[in-house]
Amino acid sequence: MEKLINAERIEQIISVFGNFDENVKRIEQTFDVHVTNRGTELKVSGEPEAAEKAGKAIEGLLQLAAKGETIDEQKVRYLIDLVRSGNEEQIGEMAKDVVCITAKGKPIKAKTLGQQRYMKAIMKNTITIGVGPAGTGKTYLAVAAAVAAFREKSVNRIILTRPAVEAGERLGFLPGDLQNKVDPYLRPLYDALFDMLGPETYQKYLEKGNIEVAPLAYMRGRTLDDSFIILDEAQNTTREQMKMFLTRLGFGSKIVITGDITQIDLPTDKTSGLKEALKVLENIPDIAICKLSASDVVRHALVQSIVAAYDKYENAKAAPEKKPAEKKTTAKNYRKR
Repeated sequence: MEKLINAERIEQIISVFGNFDENVKRIEQTFDVHVTNRGTELKVSGEPEAAEKAGKAIEGLLQLAAKGETIDEQKVRYLIDLVRSGNEEQIGEMAKDVVCITAKGKPIKAKTLGQQRYMKAIMKNTITIGVGPAGTGKTYLAVAAAVAAFREKSVNRIILTRPAVEAGERLGFLPGDLQNKVDPYLRPLYDALFDMLGPETYQKYLEKGNIEVAPLAYMRGRTLDDSFIILDEAQNTTREQMKMFLTRLGFGSKIVITGDITQIDLPTDKTSGLKEALKVLENIPDIAICKLSASDVVRHALVQSIVAAYDKYENAKAAPEKKPAEKKTTAKNYRKR
């Protein structure tokens, strides 16, 4: 079977093919088809079902290219997954509004449908809980939303915090005060802010008190008004810490809580505050719970495979083991013994 696809402009074809035709080669390998082009016309050859799916993937990429989206490896992989799962009608939703512009002028957008739901929840609700595996952009997108709100003057402060799980013996040997000791735990938050604002602007706002990056222990006893507050690595909070943090919410503020419940570093006798909060806060208005999955991973392709492999392993381990059937003892067998 041959499927013909027409593009509006040759630039879209160039964008879809990618460097050294790497994007189209990925589609060819995935669906076992052959893709050729002449001008703005593409021809997909292969088995009927395979050619149809490959054609939908290419049409989706052309649709994104027409909207000015950059076609990269991650986007091609995600789009292929959408087509294989029969959700190609959702491709048009992938090109959405820019969340924030970084200090270097790079637009930050949600790259998957899961991330888009996450961003919509942050915009709509006072408290949003984002749960998902590593690489799904939970923290980075939350920081982007915080910077956007700050630039729009919706809030006066950005407060980023994390629990320092090992702020005991191990950190006690490090020089400096508590802030110096926990800085390594806060580094991912610093990195995201540096990316969005640039080091100089970040330092200026830090000195003026518009930005605060601090361990969770520093939140106790405070009421946080007109602030965008992000609690990162929330799976490592205790139930007491989580309740303390949630009750810091003041007027005109917004809270985003992020975490991965598969990477809890608490002692075994401690209950994760995040796991408990997912149950306690489930049906409260103005609180959204967004669950991201392996399909929302936007890091290296191997990260998605690693997350999927661990999920499969944990599910297999959790499944009840089948006991071998016991042999029935018959009268004949009994006499033989």
